[in-house]
Amino acid sequence: MNEVYIHESSYVDDNVTIGKGTKIWHFCHVQSGAVIGENCSLGQNVNVGCNVRIGNGVRIQNNVSIYEGVEIEDHVFCGPSCVFTNVTTPRAHFPVHGHYAKTRICEGASLGANCTVVCGHTVGKSALIAAGAVVTKDVEPFALMAGVPARRIGWVCECGKRLDDSLACSCGRHYQLKDGHLTPVF
Repeated sequence: MNEVYIHESSYVDDNVTIGKGTKIWHFCHVQSGAVIGENCSLGQNVNVGCNVRIGNGVRIQNNVSIYEGVEIEDHVFCGPSCVFTNVTTPRAHFPVHGHYAKTRICEGASLGANCTVVCGHTVGKSALIAAGAVVTKDVEPFALMAGVPARRIGWVCECGKRLDDSLACSCGRHYQLKDGHLTPVF
């Protein structure tokens, strides 16, 4: 699986970099300046905006638009129809012309179906955003976020399982709270 697969119904503009093993399925559009890493999967009807950076091993499900200003690190999961924004105060009559708020989705994070990530925020490493949640502030690493607006309702392991009060996962990983932040114990 060393080559790139691009379905014939998809459009890839000039000046795009796509890593080996990546698959781009039906009705996608990858715009100029985008960089997509190795072994990624873009489901049906995915739009990757100009100059967007997507890491390795990223899974983007159907009907997701990733707008300029969004950076997605390695091994992120974007659920079906999750939403990104890139302008904090959009107005049709007053376009921003390339001045976009930066949004960063850190390594291993998962974004549930139909969740929204309001621009200008960072979703931390291995965080899990519940389906339908609306992220309106930065999310800590390993946080389990749900609701509108999203709030932390617990912690998750790097493997994705919800942690109980012991902060030990059945996969063998252990965590500790330091100054209110969850960190792995090595």
